[in-house]
Amino acid sequence: MNARNTALLLIDLQKEGGTSDVVGMDEIIEKTATLIKECREKGIPIIYTRHLNRGDAVGLANREPLNEKGEPAYYHTETEAIDVIEEIKPEPGDIIIDKYRYSGFHESSLELMLKSLNVKHLIIGGVLTDVCVISTAMDAYYRDYQINLIKDICGTTTEGAHMAAILMMGNWIYDIEIYDTKQLINKLSGEEYKVWKSEGPDELQFTPENLRSVFEKLTFD
Repeated sequence: MNARNTALLLIDLQKEGGTSDVVGMDEIIEKTATLIKECREKGIPIIYTRHLNRGDAVGLANREPLNEKGEPAYYHTETEAIDVIEEIKPEPGDIIIDKYRYSGFHESSLELMLKSLNVKHLIIGGVLTDVCVISTAMDAYYRDYQINLIKDICGTTTEGAHMAAILMMGNWIYDIEIYDTKQLINKLSGEEYKVWKSEGPDELQFTPENLRSVFEKLTFD
């Protein structure tokens, strides 16, 4: 992984997600801002996805929640909910990919942008871990991008769902590398770092009873 063929892909870090019940959202935003700064300094492109639902409800996914007006309850295109969170908002030259389904690749321009940038490696984080992050990471793997998942800038509505989604990605994305923000920054800076890499399929088998202890295998501090 080097700056010439790597991109930072941030999934749905929008005001809608920032005001929801994502566990640890303040820390996610803080660490994301730190990683963005490091990537800018290294010349790594920054790509944001934004999840959208048309205000007139055209093209919504099956059974997408609606409000009393029959409009989408979440990610409504006629509200500020779709904007990227202010603390980590895009700068000129950054790329914004709008999407209407969970995966950032589904009928979007994401792959076109990645190919134009000659990207081979993706640094991925965002929300929700068990929905749009896992969907996008799996779709990226299907397209032969190497995935570097930053687990402490991912989050969802429960700690258990977050951990389970991280472990599922670790089990089935065979060339995945899983970092915390600090460790990835160390790698980008040429310093000593720690990383978890898969040694084989279904390595991180877990049950409801041992989920936390298996997840601890991915802890680097």
